[in-house]
Amino acid sequence: MTSTSDYYSILGVSAQASAREIKEAYRRMAFDHHPDRNRDNPAAVEAMKRVNEAYAVLSNPAQRREYDALRLQFGAAAQPRYRSGRTEQDIFSGSDINAVFEEMARAFGVRGVDQIFRDVYGPSYQGFEFKRPGLRVRVFGFGRPMRTSGLRDPATGLFAGIARRALQGLKRGRLPADGADIHDRITLTAGLAASGGPYAYFRRQGSKKLIVRIPSGIRDGQRIRLAGMGEPGRHGGRSGNLFLEVRIRKPLLRLAAEAGARLWAKVKDGLSRLTG
Repeated sequence: MTSTSDYYSILGVSAQASAREIKEAYRRMAFDHHPDRNRDNPAAVEAMKRVNEAYAVLSNPAQRREYDALRLQFGAAAQPRYRSGRTEQDIFSGSDINAVFEEMARAFGVRGVDQIFRDVYGPSYQGFEFKRPGLRVRVFGFGRPMRTSGLRDPATGLFAGIARRALQGLKRGRLPADGADIHDRITLTAGLAASGGPYAYFRRQGSKKLIVRIPSGIRDGQRIRLAGMGEPGRHGGRSGNLFLEVRIRKPLLRLAAEAGARLWAKVKDGLSRLTG
């Protein structure tokens, strides 16, 4: 089936794609269609809506199973049948789209989910964040147009039900939780440190290969920060950061010279003790 309304076709993945493949495809397409990168292309907004909806359905195991069943039965007509009678809130409930957008915002300097979704979906989009010691909650959803007065206290106003469910989720351990930062060390040649350029790095956590852009003139002991490349967040929380401490490998001749200098210093110290 190659229907342009089919969720798998929209993301460019097969019906057998893994959850990871679906998420990676969505990241690429969300970045490609991000309104900040398509200011002169009004069609990008509708494309963004399509990829958001496709990901929200296919990344939710229960929704995906239901959509797959309709797909087997109705083929190309599965998507409109699935969408019929469902609200935006039904589609996006429990989605981690907000976390994906925040990753893009940190990595590429584009606007995050709140600003983009208000532009794309209008006043039906609702999002808020509140913080307490040791707790940070971000919730987004769709419903009646917002009254900003209702945002001041998460226990009242339009978000009362959403906030209540979020706090209940805390008791069940399912609230968004940010991932931990990862700290590691890389060793560069003196030439790469001086000129800068790509460096192939293997992150042991999650067995992920990354290409790190080394800035020219980096010095021994400096750190490189890769936003969002740390431990993944849980239940829509933000991913941590990856910090790489740089060590510069010295040329063999210089190492040999330094070793010889240390040895000679010890010999002179021993001779001075004997003759003293």
